[in-house]
Amino acid sequence: MTDLSDSVRATPADPQSTNDRVVVVSLADDLAKPLLDELDYEYATRYADFDGFEQPEDAPSEIELFPPFVFEPPLGLALLIVRDGQAIAGGAFMHLDERTVEYKRIWTSSKHRRQGLSRRVLAALDHEAASRGYSRVYLTTGPRQPEAKHLYLRTGFTPLFDVDADPETVVHLAFEKRITPTAARQRPKGLRARLRFWRQRRRIEWAHKYHPAPTVRLDDLPTTGDAS
Repeated sequence: MTDLSDSVRATPADPQSTNDRVVVVSLADDLAKPLLDELDYEYATRYADFDGFEQPEDAPSEIELFPPFVFEPPLGLALLIVRDGQAIAGGAFMHLDERTVEYKRIWTSSKHRRQGLSRRVLAALDHEAASRGYSRVYLTTGPRQPEAKHLYLRTGFTPLFDVDADPETVVHLAFEKRITPTAARQRPKGLRARLRFWRQRRRIEWAHKYHPAPTVRLDDLPTTGDAS
């Protein structure tokens, strides 16, 4: 577990947050269990009667589709904000293409919302993605998560869909933004890292059967970079 607290700072939203730590973890770690449990519950309850995703009957759940190892180095990363030994917010990214990471597992504990934690998670992920040489961030959210949609609109993401349309007809609400790399992209070194690299790539490519790769990207929008 790596502590990023000294490199990723944010203005405290309340007195308790001065004790917060930003740490890199595996999502297989017990510390990340509240994140996965609460996300799984959130998806199950919000979309219990929604059939717009049109997934095959054998489709894995969203949590199962991307196992923890795709969010680990060399191609991924997961982090948590920890307060008093408990995870209270977190997020992760995985490789999408040579310029782009895809953010997933963005989460704030239901007991700790409205403290700016999601913004801190996004800032920390941006910092880490940039330090690995990526220049773009892509993500999607579901049609029944309006708070996530508004968060991304407020934090520099450009919507790749018509924001005035009924979200349930859009289904996958996709966003993208540019970030400035702070280092060059590095190829994995060592046999173990190279094997993990290819295993991660294969799993992500396979998952696109159920979670399609983006068809519209920020570069496809008008040269102003704004959605019309």
